[in-house]
Amino acid sequence: MNFTSDNVSGAAPEILEALIAASSSGPTPSYGADPLTARVTEKISALFERDAVVFPVATGSAANALALATLAPPYGAIYCHEMAHVNTDECGAPEMFTGGAKLVGLPGAGGKLTPGLLRATLEKAGVGVVHSVQPAALTLTQATESGTVYTPDEIAALAEVARGYDLPVHMDGARFANALVRLGCSPAELTWKAGVDVLSFGATKNGALAAEAVVFFRPELAESFAFRRKRAGHLFSKMRFLSAQLDAYLTDGLWLRLARHANAMADRLAEGLTAIPGARLRDPVEANEIFIDLPEPVIAGLEQRGYTFYRWDGTVIRLVTAWNTEAGDIDRMIADARELSAATR
Repeated sequence: MNFTSDNVSGAAPEILEALIAASSSGPTPSYGADPLTARVTEKISALFERDAVVFPVATGSAANALALATLAPPYGAIYCHEMAHVNTDECGAPEMFTGGAKLVGLPGAGGKLTPGLLRATLEKAGVGVVHSVQPAALTLTQATESGTVYTPDEIAALAEVARGYDLPVHMDGARFANALVRLGCSPAELTWKAGVDVLSFGATKNGALAAEAVVFFRPELAESFAFRRKRAGHLFSKMRFLSAQLDAYLTDGLWLRLARHANAMADRLAEGLTAIPGARLRDPVEANEIFIDLPEPVIAGLEQRGYTFYRWDGTVIRLVTAWNTEAGDIDRMIADARELSAATR
């Protein structure tokens, strides 16, 4: 049973069926001039209650790096959490696609930035000083790398600080659906109404085969994106196959149902494991990731029994549930962990 990531899961049947239907529809205009791509833009605009400019891409790294490249010049600074995916797991893609902009990682409990630290950092950033990189953008991750979520009020407070320095706000929404269903607010309330200008809208981790969308809530910021996407090799000639995934993802609330299931399985697993003597959650479980400190004999025993997960820090492990995680697998892991714990006492 693999709990290393939601990337290890397959694609939802509804999305695979949509791909088959798109393949059977006959000759279709290429490079995004197809009806499916237009429909995705209409659906996302309706979902977010605002006319948006939407660009499908195949990977989250492309979505993030190309979005940030539209916001930051080569001499710019992009502020992020020090553990942000753009800072630790994208092999310098944001720096490359921006032509050299500097990622400035800031600390924060639970994977979150705070307005006070952001403001203090910007006050000392050397605005207008030719020797300093110039503040250019703020990027937030939703849900965070610690499995926590930003509330609309928390986003708004950070966006207010950013606005004071004319910084656009980008959101890495690889697990946006998981955050949204946990908070129970609307997509608009969690993005542009709180001050987000550009969203990397993730689907791959939540049941898609390979599909993300870069969503611009301020169209004037999107002027260069089409050229950047083409130059980077992410303008698919058969764009309809990316759009078919996103279209199915957004049909009849599929994306929300899949995320609710993943979150529910994380809650179930966290509740069972925290009952083990010596277990302690490192961070609240607010999406579909669990960071938990377990006794070493329990961790080693689970590994020997075929469970896979990431060892994060000492005896803290990361467990990630997905849209298709089965309750029986969760219960089996909890039972095995309890048995291993009892054997050590």
